[in-house]
Amino acid sequence: MGERKQARDEEFRGFVVNRWPQLMRTAFLLTGEQHAAEDLVQSSLERAYVSWGRVSAAGDPDAYVRRIMVNAHARKHRRKLKEFLSLQDSAPILDAPERGDRMAQADDRSALLRALAQLPVRQREAVVLRYWEDLSETQAAEAMGCSVGAVKSNAAKGIAKLRAIPALTEKVGSRGAN
Repeated sequence: MGERKQARDEEFRGFVVNRWPQLMRTAFLLTGEQHAAEDLVQSSLERAYVSWGRVSAAGDPDAYVRRIMVNAHARKHRRKLKEFLSLQDSAPILDAPERGDRMAQADDRSALLRALAQLPVRQREAVVLRYWEDLSETQAAEAMGCSVGAVKSNAAKGIAKLRAIPALTEKVGSRGAN
Protein backbone atom coordinates (compact mmCIF):
# COMPACT_ATOMS: atom_id res chain seq x y z
CA MET A 1 0.00 0.00 0.00
CA GLY A 2 2.93 2.35 0.69
CA GLU A 3 4.21 1.95 -2.87
CA ARG A 4 0.80 2.81 -4.35
CA LYS A 5 0.56 5.94 -2.21
CA GLN A 6 4.07 6.94 -3.21
CA ALA A 7 3.28 6.41 -6.91
CA ARG A 8 0.06 8.43 -6.51
CA ASP A 9 1.98 11.21 -4.76
CA GLU A 10 4.58 11.28 -7.56
CA GLU A 11 1.85 11.41 -10.20
CA PHE A 12 0.16 14.29 -8.38
CA ARG A 13 3.46 16.11 -7.89
CA GLY A 14 4.18 15.82 -11.63
CA PHE A 15 0.75 17.19 -12.45
CA VAL A 16 1.23 20.17 -10.14
CA VAL A 17 4.70 20.97 -11.48
CA ASN A 18 3.55 20.78 -15.11
CA ARG A 19 0.24 22.60 -14.71
CA TRP A 20 1.04 25.26 -12.07
CA PRO A 21 1.66 28.16 -14.53
CA GLN A 22 -1.54 27.47 -16.48
CA LEU A 23 -3.60 27.09 -13.30
CA MET A 24 -2.15 30.34 -11.93
CA ARG A 25 -3.00 32.26 -15.11
CA THR A 26 -6.55 30.98 -15.05
CA ALA A 27 -6.93 31.69 -11.33
CA PHE A 28 -5.47 35.17 -11.76
CA LEU A 29 -7.91 35.99 -14.53
CA LEU A 30 -10.77 34.71 -12.38
CA THR A 31 -9.76 36.51 -9.19
CA GLY A 32 -7.83 39.51 -10.50
CA GLU A 33 -5.35 39.33 -7.66
CA GLN A 34 -2.09 37.39 -7.41
CA HIS A 35 -2.47 36.36 -3.78
CA ALA A 36 -6.09 35.34 -4.25
CA ALA A 37 -5.07 33.35 -7.34
CA GLU A 38 -2.39 31.53 -5.37
CA ASP A 39 -4.89 30.74 -2.63
CA LEU A 40 -7.44 29.54 -5.17
CA VAL A 41 -4.96 27.25 -6.93
CA GLN A 42 -3.62 25.87 -3.66
CA SER A 43 -7.04 25.17 -2.19
CA SER A 44 -8.17 23.59 -5.47
CA LEU A 45 -5.10 21.39 -5.57
CA GLU A 46 -5.69 20.38 -1.95
CA ARG A 47 -9.16 19.18 -2.93
CA ALA A 48 -7.77 17.43 -5.99
CA TYR A 49 -5.09 15.67 -3.94
CA VAL A 50 -7.63 14.28 -1.48
CA SER A 51 -9.46 12.58 -4.34
CA TRP A 52 -6.53 12.18 -6.77
CA GLY A 53 -7.50 8.59 -7.55
CA ARG A 54 -10.84 9.81 -8.90
CA VAL A 55 -9.30 12.86 -10.56
CA SER A 56 -6.63 10.93 -12.46
CA ALA A 57 -9.11 8.18 -13.39
CA ALA A 58 -11.47 10.77 -14.88
CA GLY A 59 -9.30 10.92 -17.98
CA ASP A 60 -8.82 14.71 -18.00
CA PRO A 61 -7.29 15.90 -14.71
CA ASP A 62 -6.96 19.43 -16.14
CA ALA A 63 -10.70 19.72 -16.63
CA TYR A 64 -11.40 18.20 -13.22
CA VAL A 65 -9.08 20.63 -11.40
CA ARG A 66 -10.32 23.57 -13.48
CA ARG A 67 -13.88 22.66 -12.43
CA ILE A 68 -12.81 22.54 -8.77
CA MET A 69 -11.18 25.96 -9.21
CA VAL A 70 -14.18 27.59 -10.93
CA ASN A 71 -16.57 26.19 -8.32
CA ALA A 72 -14.37 27.38 -5.45
CA HIS A 73 -14.11 30.83 -7.01
CA ALA A 74 -17.85 31.06 -7.62
CA ARG A 75 -18.61 30.07 -4.03
CA LYS A 76 -16.24 32.66 -2.66
CA HIS A 77 -17.40 35.51 -4.86
CA ARG A 78 -21.13 35.05 -5.22
CA ARG A 79 -22.01 38.17 -3.24
CA LYS A 80 -19.38 40.70 -4.21
CA LEU A 81 -16.71 40.86 -6.90
CA LYS A 82 -13.31 42.11 -5.74
CA GLU A 83 -11.56 44.76 -7.81
CA PHE A 84 -8.31 44.03 -9.61
CA LEU A 85 -5.07 45.16 -8.02
CA SER A 86 -2.42 47.08 -9.91
CA LEU A 87 -0.58 45.75 -12.95
CA GLN A 88 2.50 45.37 -10.75
CA ASP A 89 0.93 42.33 -9.06
CA SER A 90 0.05 40.73 -12.39
CA ALA A 91 3.42 41.07 -14.11
CA PRO A 92 4.99 37.78 -12.91
CA ILE A 93 1.94 35.75 -13.92
CA LEU A 94 1.02 36.94 -17.39
CA ASP A 95 3.72 36.49 -20.00
CA ALA A 96 4.18 39.30 -22.50
CA PRO A 97 4.62 38.46 -26.20
CA GLU A 98 8.20 38.21 -27.43
CA ARG A 99 8.08 41.13 -29.87
CA GLY A 100 6.88 44.72 -29.80
CA ASP A 101 6.81 47.66 -27.46
CA ARG A 102 6.84 46.37 -23.86
CA MET A 103 5.26 49.55 -22.48
CA ALA A 104 2.39 49.29 -24.95
CA GLN A 105 1.96 45.61 -24.07
CA ALA A 106 1.84 46.48 -20.37
CA ASP A 107 -0.75 49.19 -21.06
CA ASP A 108 -2.83 46.77 -23.13
CA ARG A 109 -2.68 44.12 -20.40
CA SER A 110 -3.57 46.63 -17.72
CA ALA A 111 -6.57 47.86 -19.71
CA LEU A 112 -7.75 44.29 -20.30
CA LEU A 113 -7.43 43.35 -16.62
CA ARG A 114 -9.35 46.46 -15.53
CA ALA A 115 -12.03 45.66 -18.11
CA LEU A 116 -12.33 42.04 -16.94
CA ALA A 117 -12.76 43.34 -13.38
CA GLN A 118 -15.91 45.16 -14.47
CA LEU A 119 -17.65 41.97 -15.59
CA PRO A 120 -19.96 40.00 -13.29
CA VAL A 121 -18.37 36.78 -12.01
CA ARG A 122 -20.20 34.36 -14.34
CA GLN A 123 -19.48 36.50 -17.40
CA ARG A 124 -15.82 36.79 -16.43
CA GLU A 125 -15.63 33.01 -15.93
CA ALA A 126 -17.21 32.37 -19.34
CA VAL A 127 -14.92 34.85 -21.13
CA VAL A 128 -11.78 33.56 -19.40
CA LEU A 129 -12.58 29.89 -20.04
CA ARG A 130 -13.74 30.36 -23.63
CA TYR A 131 -11.26 32.94 -24.92
CA TRP A 132 -8.23 32.77 -22.63
CA GLU A 133 -8.24 29.04 -21.91
CA ASP A 134 -9.62 28.35 -25.41
CA LEU A 135 -12.09 25.77 -24.11
CA SER A 136 -15.05 24.65 -26.19
CA GLU A 137 -18.51 25.71 -25.05
CA THR A 138 -19.08 22.18 -23.75
CA GLN A 139 -15.82 22.16 -21.77
CA ALA A 140 -16.54 25.60 -20.33
CA ALA A 141 -20.05 24.47 -19.37
CA GLU A 142 -18.60 21.46 -17.56
CA ALA A 143 -16.07 23.67 -15.76
CA MET A 144 -18.72 26.20 -14.75
CA GLY A 145 -21.33 23.60 -13.86
CA CYS A 146 -23.97 25.05 -16.16
CA SER A 147 -25.53 24.50 -19.57
CA VAL A 148 -23.86 25.25 -22.88
CA GLY A 149 -26.53 27.91 -23.44
CA ALA A 150 -25.56 29.65 -20.21
CA VAL A 151 -21.92 29.69 -21.33
CA LYS A 152 -22.90 31.13 -24.71
CA SER A 153 -25.09 33.77 -23.08
CA ASN A 154 -22.56 34.78 -20.42
CA ALA A 155 -19.68 34.85 -22.92
CA ALA A 156 -21.68 36.93 -25.41
CA LYS A 157 -22.79 39.39 -22.74
CA GLY A 158 -19.25 39.60 -21.36
CA ILE A 159 -17.72 40.24 -24.78
CA ALA A 160 -20.39 42.85 -25.51
CA LYS A 161 -19.55 44.64 -22.25
CA LEU A 162 -15.84 44.47 -23.02
CA ARG A 163 -16.45 45.95 -26.48
CA ALA A 164 -18.34 48.83 -24.87
CA ILE A 165 -15.43 49.83 -22.62
CA PRO A 166 -13.72 52.88 -24.15
CA ALA A 167 -10.21 52.00 -22.91
CA LEU A 168 -10.32 48.68 -24.78
CA THR A 169 -11.92 50.19 -27.86
CA GLU A 170 -9.10 52.75 -28.02
CA LYS A 171 -6.45 50.01 -27.69
CA VAL A 172 -7.96 47.89 -30.45
CA GLY A 173 -8.59 50.92 -32.67
CA SER A 174 -5.04 52.24 -32.29
CA ARG A 175 -3.57 48.80 -33.01
CA GLY A 176 -5.63 48.45 -36.19
CA ALA A 177 -4.48 51.87 -37.43
CA ASN A 178 -0.79 50.88 -37.38
